[in-house]
Amino acid sequence: MIARIVIPLLLIIVLSDVYIDVHYFRKHYKISWWLRLLWWIPTIFLVTYTAGLASIKDFAPHDLTWLNTYLVLIGLVVGPKAIFALFSSIGWFVRKFITHTHRNWGHYIGLLVGAFMVGTYIYGLTLGFSEVRVKHIDLAFDNLPTSFDGFKIVHVSDLHLGTFEGWREHILAAEMDSISKQQADQILFTGDIQNMRPQEVENLVHYLKKAMKGTIAVLGNHDYTYYVKGSPDELALQEQKLKHLIRDSLGWTLLNNSNVVLHRGNDTLYICGEENDGKVPGLGRVNMPATLRGVGKDAFVIMLQHDPSAWRRSILPDSHAQLTLSGHTHASQMQVFGFRPTQLLQTEDYGLYEENKRFLYVTAGLGGLVPFRLNMPNEVTVITLHSK
Repeated sequence: MIARIVIPLLLIIVLSDVYIDVHYFRKHYKISWWLRLLWWIPTIFLVTYTAGLASIKDFAPHDLTWLNTYLVLIGLVVGPKAIFALFSSIGWFVRKFITHTHRNWGHYIGLLVGAFMVGTYIYGLTLGFSEVRVKHIDLAFDNLPTSFDGFKIVHVSDLHLGTFEGWREHILAAEMDSISKQQADQILFTGDIQNMRPQEVENLVHYLKKAMKGTIAVLGNHDYTYYVKGSPDELALQEQKLKHLIRDSLGWTLLNNSNVVLHRGNDTLYICGEENDGKVPGLGRVNMPATLRGVGKDAFVIMLQHDPSAWRRSILPDSHAQLTLSGHTHASQMQVFGFRPTQLLQTEDYGLYEENKRFLYVTAGLGGLVPFRLNMPNEVTVITLHSK
């Protein structure tokens, strides 16, 4: 994870301190060399920390405490200094070349914005990540079987259970309580039950077993072994262990390019589940004909696909699924004035989308590898189906 952005991180860590050292400690305050050395010690530590995390072969360390501690330090130490340096340098440029005044207002703006960022970051790591929202959606279809009118689905995705181990377990318990209260006819899970390793699921299975009993699920990109290193046999064993935990320990129905039929009265409804159809991994495992095997052209189909980018790429053209449920994006885990960074990466990043009376819903998920949320709470989605 850190290895992918190590160069920008190191530049931000070092350059902000270089600016503060040159413009303030040397020019304005004449601070002695040993005090300047004390100032640089946290930076040296963070550079070493960054290099250490970047050298890890896996996507993230086995013990996420190391990653979470690093992210806290970046948000509370590096971020504010970088913001101050940015605004101060802009203020210096404006003062020197435009206004020709003695006062650099960028100092004060940088201090205020930096302080605001610290408060926001602390909120996102604590109260923001603890919030659970239940979102209700009603969808009407022309061809929904009559017996399924009023059928209530609870859509859950992206639990990333490893993030909840330890003091955050009470958040997971609250999420499961919210799911139980919905009294769903069917719970559907669209992937990423783990961060990287099946031990995360094994440790917290007792929270999910009752609240999400009878869940139908698919795998997400984190449920494969793309983010860990090992021999082919070791990786295959990890994938099999996760599938065993999902099917046997949790008692869920796991769909891997397959489907299951729900019966209600004299009517039927198909839940179809694909392997993850994203950039990586699982792209070569997607098999739409297998996923739809035995499904009639007039059948009502709900498609489970972790990655919402597959909706336009393959689901709309290659299937007749009336409703597709996805996760993956986490809706950026943040939203500021209606903007989410994931909107820059794909069109359908969060919420309900419709094309020719066929729907896609992308949920914000119930967790995340990084325990931070801002104005985008953990989400339990309740979808009620109606006949027109």
